[in-house]
Amino acid sequence: MRDEAMRDEAKPAVRRGTGATADPVKALLHRHRTLCERAVDPLEIAAGLEAHGITDRTAARFRHRDVFSLAEELYARVPHGGEAADGAAAGEACAQTPVRPARKTGTRRLTGWMILTLLPGAMASLTLAGLEHSTGQRHLALGLAGSLAFTGTLAACLRRGPLRAEGRTAPAAGLWVHWLLAYLVCGDGLLDALVTGGPDGPWPATTTPLTALAWAVAPAAWCAHLFSVRCRRRLAESHGLADFTAGARPLLLALVALYAAAVTALATAADLVFDEDGAPAATVALGTLFLLARLLTVHGFPRAAATGLAAASAAEALACASVLAGRLPGCDLLAVPVTHAVQAWGPASVPALACGAAALGLLVHAAVALSRASAHT
Repeated sequence: MRDEAMRDEAKPAVRRGTGATADPVKALLHRHRTLCERAVDPLEIAAGLEAHGITDRTAARFRHRDVFSLAEELYARVPHGGEAADGAAAGEACAQTPVRPARKTGTRRLTGWMILTLLPGAMASLTLAGLEHSTGQRHLALGLAGSLAFTGTLAACLRRGPLRAEGRTAPAAGLWVHWLLAYLVCGDGLLDALVTGGPDGPWPATTTPLTALAWAVAPAAWCAHLFSVRCRRRLAESHGLADFTAGARPLLLALVALYAAAVTALATAADLVFDEDGAPAATVALGTLFLLARLLTVHGFPRAAATGLAAASAAEALACASVLAGRLPGCDLLAVPVTHAVQAWGPASVPALACGAAALGLLVHAAVALSRASAHT
């Protein structure tokens, strides 16, 4: 009798254990219930699970082939009781009030920011053309007005469209951007004067590369838009995280290469139009660095973007400082690397190498970070 009672008491425990084993998703749902309740679709849950370290291999423990199918079950299990009522109310409101077609609204919005991205290049070109045909106070007034117009249009491009970061920028990123742009305009002349023993007076400035970068805002926005749209489409069509990564990473590399080719063409065209012997390599390197930094910022990685910009700024500042330090007694060797580089390849080789190395580092980081599903939700 005692043995039978013990067997009877053990039966419920066995059933409870079997039920828990048969439903391993229940504990995961309890742990990530907030994520599942706030998600608007299973893709958002999949991205959130990936951000918490759950991979396709982990999903197999929950008897699913990948994270996407696991996210679909989690989304289906969460009650969405208010959605039907809200949908019915919205349907009645739509029946009473005519709504503008979404396709027309999206097309107008797309056209709006596409035109907006062309304004910085137009402002820079008009300002540069005005400066070449003016002198005295008129020259100064045109310069100030053109600078304000260019700054305003560029800020508008960064607040709207695919380049909008929504407050994710790092505080010091703007400082590094201004330094890199200032060096692009004045740095080559300063470094060349330092290497030759100066400067003995004002050094020349080149504004053509800045004009090329101003026009490059348009292809940067278009590449960012294409990357975002294609990645979201790939996210909806993928059958696993590895499948999504396999499609997102080559897309990023192709768009960066396309943007670099566009900047090269713009820099070459600017030199021909304004009759200057510029250095396209430095302009292309800086433009690519800016694109990668903005992509990382837009998708939630502002610290990495700021680090790349700071590294390039530090390298340019160190190049000028090393030449000055080489004038001190016994410190001649400090100026040798930069001096040899300037004499062999010109002063533009320093920003080209500095920005190129920083852009390469950001590209490696972006290839890993932006190929995750969590970066696109």
